[in-house]
Amino acid sequence: MRLRNVKGSREEIAASEFTINNPEEHKGRWNEVFGNDRPIDIEVGMGKGRFITDMALAHPDRNFIGIEKYSSVLIRALEKRAELDIDNLLFIRMDAENIEEVFAKDEVSGIYLNFSDPWPKDRHAKRRLTSRQFLKRYDNILKKDGKIEFKTDNRDLFDFSLEEVSEAGWNLIAHTFDLHNSDMNEGNIMTEYEEKFSSMGNPIHKMIINR
Repeated sequence: MRLRNVKGSREEIAASEFTINNPEEHKGRWNEVFGNDRPIDIEVGMGKGRFITDMALAHPDRNFIGIEKYSSVLIRALEKRAELDIDNLLFIRMDAENIEEVFAKDEVSGIYLNFSDPWPKDRHAKRRLTSRQFLKRYDNILKKDGKIEFKTDNRDLFDFSLEEVSEAGWNLIAHTFDLHNSDMNEGNIMTEYEEKFSSMGNPIHKMIINR
């Protein structure tokens, strides 16, 4: 998908009070940034931020950090954030490959991956956010009892992800190939893509994993 450039978005993102610039400086001290000891959940590749914003609203007892590398969509999340009176949602503009430079061991309680880029070519498999390479990165920042939740409508990516779970030494807690018609849909918060694709009749796949 080609993203339209939004003029001035990088400057606006950097200037926002809800953006954390130079996030590596806060590694191991994210609870200090939020000013409390609530659990910290992150969404990697959050897009326009609907999911993580709704999560922050639904769970005021937890802190949330949205990670997105594309300024053109992150700016939309910041626009929504500015309208809310909450204290548990911040954003970082960065590439997910650098996640270990930003979060310390056992600092993150939960990780959400939603409708990630499928990188369909085999030679790009390691770039997929559910690849064994990324699972190793998550292993280094996620608490021992932490979980990863992944949703997609891309069956090939989902099948690949299921295989990577065992290859990387993780445990598959639960999974479904049709989320909206399963028990796993209870309490589900949708993303923009989820609403769009499900309205087109595409089944949504979901898995929950831990170590």
